[in-house]
Amino acid sequence: MKVGIKQISESTGFSPATVSNALNYKKGVNQETAARIFRVARELGYIEESEITKVKFVKFKKNGLIVDDTPFFTLMIDGAAEECRKHGLEMVVSTLDSRDESYEEQVKWILNDKSSAVILLGTELMQDDLDLYRSASGPFLLLDNWCEDMNFNGVLINNSDSARTATQYLIGKGHRKIGYLRGSFRIKAFRSRAVGYQVALNKVNLPLEKKYMITLTPTMDGAYNDMRKKLKSGMELPTAFFADNDMIALGAMKAFNEAGIRVPEDVSVVGFDDLTFSAISSPGLTTLRVSKQEMGRAAVRRLLEIMGGDTSRLKIQICTEFVERESVKEINS
Repeated sequence: MKVGIKQISESTGFSPATVSNALNYKKGVNQETAARIFRVARELGYIEESEITKVKFVKFKKNGLIVDDTPFFTLMIDGAAEECRKHGLEMVVSTLDSRDESYEEQVKWILNDKSSAVILLGTELMQDDLDLYRSASGPFLLLDNWCEDMNFNGVLINNSDSARTATQYLIGKGHRKIGYLRGSFRIKAFRSRAVGYQVALNKVNLPLEKKYMITLTPTMDGAYNDMRKKLKSGMELPTAFFADNDMIALGAMKAFNEAGIRVPEDVSVVGFDDLTFSAISSPGLTTLRVSKQEMGRAAVRRLLEIMGGDTSRLKIQICTEFVERESVKEINS
């Protein structure tokens, strides 16, 4: 008969609730207690060391500015869950907040769970944050991030090329004064998009004018409030902007509208992500569509390859699709 929570409770002397919380890596169980419970669970055969029964989809939060204010990641999680079901795997979604006092302890428990493979949604991860995850002993994959030393498998957006495409589109529409609405929280994706924007300008010998590079909070409300303040200061506007994401673009567009600045008649805007809001905004936002669900599915497929013994490290970049709407005006060169 299969060993259950009750037998582990009787062997350790801890209540069934404590045993269950420890085995499911929930808060409230101290490290010494949890270690004893896991040891007994393995001795009794409750945990098979080599058996992976589920995928843990872990959302990392540095400050929540990116992952908390958008439906983008819900679709990504849906894609991953769909692929897990297809292969008979359970998927469990959890959140790690680096501001929590027990953050490092939570990471260790997740990484030491031999019954799980891990997808870490690392959109808000900085390079130094990755050090804690190098001890992962089981199948592990970074989603929406990449490590420069190539120690992790990763699935991410083709950020640089996509931003270059967007900027080249504006150039093709006759724009020569092209600004950049940059997120104040400089995640790796935004830094890569900045490179693509600069490459496109350099290719046609257009200057990178700092007065047209506007730093905004990367949320819709934050970008709106920041842009309102900047417009009140009497800033000079270019003829077009490329924005780090749709949230920033839509927030800025709302501020433009309130200030009597028309999009696209007075200033054109291109976003990045193609959120649902972007199709119904007025005007509709020209943007880069990210296949959010496919990113989730691709992450699970790669994780399955790792679980199957593939020891190579891959950087899988998901290409975007350019979506032309009404937020860009063609002008005479």
